[in-house]
Amino acid sequence: MSVPLNNGYEMPLIGFGTANAYNDEIIRAVGDAIEAGYRHFDGASFYANEVEVGRAVRQKIDDAIIDRKDLFIVSKLWCTFMSPGLVEPALRKTLKDLQLDYLDLYVMHWPMAFEENSDMIPNIPLDENGLVKCKDVDYVDTWKAMEACVRQGLVRSIGVSNFNSRQLKRLLEHCTIKPVTNQVEAHVYLNQQSMIELCRQYGIVVTAYGPLGRPGLSQDPVNDPTLLDDPQIKQVAAKYGRTVAQILLRYLTMRGLPVVPKSSNRARIVENLSSVDFDLATEDVAFIDSLNRDHRYLKNEWASHHVHYPFHIPY
Repeated sequence: MSVPLNNGYEMPLIGFGTANAYNDEIIRAVGDAIEAGYRHFDGASFYANEVEVGRAVRQKIDDAIIDRKDLFIVSKLWCTFMSPGLVEPALRKTLKDLQLDYLDLYVMHWPMAFEENSDMIPNIPLDENGLVKCKDVDYVDTWKAMEACVRQGLVRSIGVSNFNSRQLKRLLEHCTIKPVTNQVEAHVYLNQQSMIELCRQYGIVVTAYGPLGRPGLSQDPVNDPTLLDDPQIKQVAAKYGRTVAQILLRYLTMRGLPVVPKSSNRARIVENLSSVDFDLATEDVAFIDSLNRDHRYLKNEWASHHVHYPFHIPY
């Protein structure tokens, strides 16, 4: 199952997230995911594992298990490479690490630019107070450099991530190539209905990261609610004979949102992919809608002083 993008390409509805896994773990997980049937892989230079992801993908291509044309490979431009002159070198490094000639989608990871470093290693430069060191770069200028990468054939589609409504509208006023997606945190506790409605007006797909809520995302694990333990979602799962994770994912995909859950467990990798094998009744979707809390797990408050910090407004 796929969703159409505004430039004629399609994005598979279930993606495989690659954050927070390294070395042999991510190589094995990506290989397992390809064998299970995943074709959409969501990565980023900031995840510091693109060499391993590329190795796993290349191995499956060489073994004739998959063709490159059947894969949808995503990476993201990190905040220390937002200066227009660094965009293409950052993308070329990602392509080299992934052993690919082109990306299917390149995403601006955040609208915020951070202080640059000379070694092209993505990092979070912090000052003595633990706050990020900002760089004065307009994300519109960064976007124009990403558009140039499309024209060079280095990437087929470009998008953004963590953009709020004002930032997205401003980008749309100045772009030549429209973003195909805005990838945002989205789950039952943060259902992003307003953002989804805005993006639909412009033909932009909302991709959901963190679709299962807290795992690997929470920056306040003591106080954050655990979505996978929600008793009301457990009741819905029991009704359908499905796992809680499958209900959480299907709730999003039935609203047309591609999801990028991450797991290194082979059984859960298969379980997540099979979440599209059933439909939720209309009344159950409405009930799950009512569980929204507008609760954001990933706030990155160490960047809240940045002029382009996106979370000072509701969406």
